Amino acid sequence: MKPAVAEAETSLDAVFAALADPTRRAIVERLSKGRATVMELAEPFELSQPAISKHLKVLERAGLISQARDAQRRPRQLEPQRIKQLSDWIEKYRANLEASYERLEHYLQKLQAAEEAQRAGSERHTKAAGQGGSS
Repeated sequence: MKPAVAEAETSLDAVFAALADPTRRAIVERLSKGRATVMELAEPFELSQPAISKHLKVLERAGLISQARDAQRRPRQLEPQRIKQLSDWIEKYRANLEASYERLEHYLQKLQAAEEAQRAGSERHTKAAGQGGSS
């Protein structure tokens, strides 16, 4: 594997690992609405500030969030380029799966048409045989 590809995959591994935790996903969801301080992020959870800080460190190491500087405050914010990287990766596989489903649907339609044609031919043969024997 090429170094750039390996680095990108390792990088995505960190993102998926960070998002595997429901608390961290909730933090990302909250930050999608705008910057927030550690205390603001801790509010909806029954977790201590150190516990929230650990979650934030995981998200920061994965590159999903960063710390902004706003006078005395240090609010956290989403890193949109990282979210886009994740979205692009998912989109690539979604497009591949969609193409596979379309090929499968086309194949199933061909099978169904062939089956219907065979059934219609069989019914014509049965009717013809029935009419030939009654004269």
